[in-house]
Amino acid sequence: MSTITILGAGVMGSAMCLPAADRGHAVRLVGTHLDVEIIDSVKATGRHPKLNVKLPDGVRAYQHDQFGEALGTDTDLLILGISSAGVSWAIDRLCETLKGPVPAVMITKGMHPEEDRLTALPDRVAAEVKRRTGIALQIAAIGGPCIAGELAVRRHTGTVITAHDVSFATRLCAMLEHDYYHPRVSPDLIGVEICAAFKNFFAIGVGWAAGHLEKMAPTENRAFNHNAAAIIFDQAIRELMILVTAHGGTAESVWGMPGAGDLYVTCQAGRNSRLGNNLGRGLTYAETKAGPMKGDTIEGAELGVTVAATLRAMMATGKLDAAALPLTSALLDALTADKALNIPWSAFHRHT
Repeated sequence: MSTITILGAGVMGSAMCLPAADRGHAVRLVGTHLDVEIIDSVKATGRHPKLNVKLPDGVRAYQHDQFGEALGTDTDLLILGISSAGVSWAIDRLCETLKGPVPAVMITKGMHPEEDRLTALPDRVAAEVKRRTGIALQIAAIGGPCIAGELAVRRHTGTVITAHDVSFATRLCAMLEHDYYHPRVSPDLIGVEICAAFKNFFAIGVGWAAGHLEKMAPTENRAFNHNAAAIIFDQAIRELMILVTAHGGTAESVWGMPGAGDLYVTCQAGRNSRLGNNLGRGLTYAETKAGPMKGDTIEGAELGVTVAATLRAMMATGKLDAAALPLTSALLDALTADKALNIPWSAFHRHT
């Protein structure tokens, strides 16, 4: 039996308690400074108030100021379950707490923008911890379609665990695999991470179709707008392929579970799709954030704002073909210039 410490008690980090505990590992769940009420509930009743489930017996809960106690000297695997907005906070906690290297895996969805390229968050965290402490961390990542509420009730879930060292990813799969949790190995860390992050971004575009339906004149057969959503979905996969391969990732990640699989799941529901619905109704991003989605964290939108300058710079220098990324450009304009999201149908690809 190993000891697994999870930093981040949001829905995804907490859902990882299930396969970890069911494999017989000791699990320590540590909240962030935003998770105080969640940890209080888990300590008092064992129930996670946002997942609305009781976590497995034996999961021990800790507040954010108890991270050092939870990590101890016996943690065999650290799972980083913080949001992309919390990465800097997590780096600070790691730098002030770590006494030596601890194997880690991230389930955070996001990218770090450099001047002329995007960097995967595991590489960013490892580099910053090494710079500030001298400690070399081995950090893998988990991508692929995983709805936290389904994993929390042990629905069959397939994910991809990726690392620069494939043997490390293989060991993690062996630690976490269960009858209902089916991880598979990938060596394509940058490709998997771009897919994991940008599926949220492109789900905004796909969600536009359902919202725009409400603006369209009703038809006698009460037709939906699924055909339009499918065209946008197809274009999203094409553009995801361009982004991944431009950064050295593989096509397999895009058409497999990390890309097409995860985008499909993300388009079914969630905040990214709801933002797309509102944009389809004619609201701008600012109007949506001030109104129907006030206070919501929308990771696809936050990603777009974060990486916009880098992507535009890559297009300007020819590292990315701007003409082949019309959906990306339209989404960036909607998110950063507060423009209406106008789907550029005529600029979409015409190749099979």
